[in-house]
Amino acid sequence: MADETRTNYANAYSRVTPELAALAGQAEAADEIESSLYVKYNVKRGLRDLSGNGVLAGLTNISEVRAKKIVDGHEASDEGHLYYRGYDIHDLIHGYQKDGRFGYEEIAYLLLFGKLPSIEELRPFEDQLIFYRSLPKNFVRDVIMKAPGQDMMNVLMRSVLTLYPYDDHADDISLPNVLRQSMQLISLFPMLATYGYQAYRHYELDDSLVIHQPLDHGSIAENILHLLRPDMRFSDLEAKALDTALVLHMDHGGGNNSAFTTHVVTSTHTDTYSAIASALASLKGPRHGGANIKVAEMFDDIKEHVGDWTDDEEVAAYLEKLLAGEAFDHKGLIYGVGHAVYSISDPRAELFHGYVQQLAEYEGRQEEYSLYEKVADLAPKIIAGERKMYKGVCVNVDFYSGFAYDMLGLPRELYTPLFAMARIVGWCAHRMEELSNNGKIIRPAYKSIAPDTTYVPMQER
Repeated sequence: MADETRTNYANAYSRVTPELAALAGQAEAADEIESSLYVKYNVKRGLRDLSGNGVLAGLTNISEVRAKKIVDGHEASDEGHLYYRGYDIHDLIHGYQKDGRFGYEEIAYLLLFGKLPSIEELRPFEDQLIFYRSLPKNFVRDVIMKAPGQDMMNVLMRSVLTLYPYDDHADDISLPNVLRQSMQLISLFPMLATYGYQAYRHYELDDSLVIHQPLDHGSIAENILHLLRPDMRFSDLEAKALDTALVLHMDHGGGNNSAFTTHVVTSTHTDTYSAIASALASLKGPRHGGANIKVAEMFDDIKEHVGDWTDDEEVAAYLEKLLAGEAFDHKGLIYGVGHAVYSISDPRAELFHGYVQQLAEYEGRQEEYSLYEKVADLAPKIIAGERKMYKGVCVNVDFYSGFAYDMLGLPRELYTPLFAMARIVGWCAHRMEELSNNGKIIRPAYKSIAPDTTYVPMQER
């Protein structure tokens, strides 16, 4: 009966009537702003100037994206660089990989506390994160299982907000309390997302219900694979590939949309659960966190419509159709190629590339890997030839991450939540940074272009 009631409700309230469509058209006409006015009033649309540079809106110690250098007194494109607390991401990842260690917990410590931990500092931090792998009693049954949804980001947002009443100090924004909440959310995200997915599989797709207790040891990456896989088994290569993916997605400068959202919402002095739910809402958007799914879907279409994956001309012809809006989703985009900041290279894609190659060999999917490599080589050249560009284009981390997740056997419903499992560290670091500086509420200005209008009585309209 519950399913029937929900279906009836959806049928009644999810339908767009002709009357609503007409009103929406009226609203669209009223809201339309002539694009030339943005230039006239020097408005940085999207908080970016006409050259694509971001408008300086704040200061941060947490991370930096760098893709330019000064040559003869002028800015020029450079290889992409990503820094966490001043450390080059290449050095951080090569450092823990060289020792054969997992990196998520170590780099989370760095982002949260501003320094690389010693062994004596890291171990109690890891133990505390493991201790927090515990949801409130009956939370899975009463919150996650009773309201399954097909979009795991919405499920994750709802679960985060529902944790609020379980916290006796939910509104306390003192740094020790916010740190406690942050560490709990970092530990709980894998369970909230995977249990939400298992509920969806069971109740919506009639699959078996598999709920594992979290590991009482090991890394976040190992715990994610343990929770997701029915047999709880995984290889060291798989766990370390996922671990590196999480580290690479942990933060990306203060100006990315979800980090900026965290700063904006935190500046109101709201609670941690509301701030993180806002960041999740930002990340859910396909222009931000959903890009790797679009890449995976695009490659599904390539595999279907390109007969010979080894033929440069045939692959190039398909990519040209993509740009012309004649293939896949007809949006005129080659997903996974191009970035708002990087132009020559995305360091995250470079660092993850090695694991993608290893996983392809491990899974026997070298043919698909070769197709990805061919698109990575051809697409930037085709885009540069077809589009007027103020900077170059390169493949970004989303280009490879979806393929890697697929080889790890991770469902697409969890691609963006996996991004969130990484980025939660960056969000919490940015929240604490905003609170530490006790800044003003963030409130940018909008210029109204609506003319003053005289009121007309209803009888005369």
